[in-house]
Amino acid sequence: MYGKIFIIVLLFLNFNFLFAQDTIPAPQAPDSTQVDSMRIDTIVIRTLQDKIKYIPRGADLTNPVVSFKRTKPLEEKYRRFSIPSFWEKENKLGFNFSEVAFVNWNAGGNNSISGLASAKFVRNYKFRYVQLNNNLDIRYGLNAQEGFKLRKSDDALRFSSTFAFRRDTISNWYYSASAEFRTQFSNGYKYPNRDKPISRFMAPGYALLGAGTSYIPEGKKFNLRLAPLTFKSTFVLDQTLANGGAFGVQKALVDTDGNIIKEGENVYLEFGFLVSNSWETVVYDNVKLNHRLQLYSDYVKNFGNIDVDWELNLDLTVNKYVKASIGTHVLYDHDIIFDEVKAADGTVTTPGKRKIQFKQLLGVGLVYDF
Repeated sequence: MYGKIFIIVLLFLNFNFLFAQDTIPAPQAPDSTQVDSMRIDTIVIRTLQDKIKYIPRGADLTNPVVSFKRTKPLEEKYRRFSIPSFWEKENKLGFNFSEVAFVNWNAGGNNSISGLASAKFVRNYKFRYVQLNNNLDIRYGLNAQEGFKLRKSDDALRFSSTFAFRRDTISNWYYSASAEFRTQFSNGYKYPNRDKPISRFMAPGYALLGAGTSYIPEGKKFNLRLAPLTFKSTFVLDQTLANGGAFGVQKALVDTDGNIIKEGENVYLEFGFLVSNSWETVVYDNVKLNHRLQLYSDYVKNFGNIDVDWELNLDLTVNKYVKASIGTHVLYDHDIIFDEVKAADGTVTTPGKRKIQFKQLLGVGLVYDF
């Protein structure tokens, strides 16, 4: 019953909808307040373009042309970006030359010529907690003077290496371990005597191996090293010098007739405390100061006697290839004795003395860095 009533009501509503669609409404007068929803109005606002107030001198706005008349060339060669290296290297070759000649010189004098060759190689590594410094210095010089034979003026071979480690990047104190080796190339004589050499290659030769701490401030070429555990070895590989007890080694044991019973020792070992300092700075334009100092004292045999090795050099740069150098070198070794006189059987008749050794250098020459 209810279903039939629902169907009848649905049919009645559909018929009313159809009849309403066929009825056309009467036209109405347009109302100015009504807006057509299908119409879109576009508003265009136009303004005048501002004129250029400041025109650069020489600018051509109608026909712009790129000009390089005012462009300056680069003073240095352009270097492309490269990944920075943690290694710092230095290669330096130098040669100092001096000459004096006299011809009919009333005041007198001897003709002379001298030359000094040197080489320096540096390889330093630094990254955060670790530093590694390696240095190799080589020097050799000769002097020829009228009326005298060729003489040696300088002779040195030195290599040093230091490894340092710190716990953080704030502190300037490092734990360090170092090794150093020093010797010479050719025989040394007490001129004019050339029959008996007083030194040879590896006679003496020095080797130092130590551990301790270093103070290395950032941005400065300064290094202060304290090594309370340092082994020092003195080598005298020439047996004649070793038998005489040169440079502190145990000399040979001889009988009353001077015959050798036991050969002299070739190595002298020490254990002590080492303080070393190196510093490099620019004191003035084109003037560089290099300073290196070593102080060593043995714990066991001669505690309190300090061996000194001090070098101080000033490098004056004239231009890229011409440089002048002024330097001093002071040495004091408690084991080196001068003016000692021995009898034929090897006994000491006149005890020698320990003296300060001093060397001064002044030269102008060519230097090539690569």
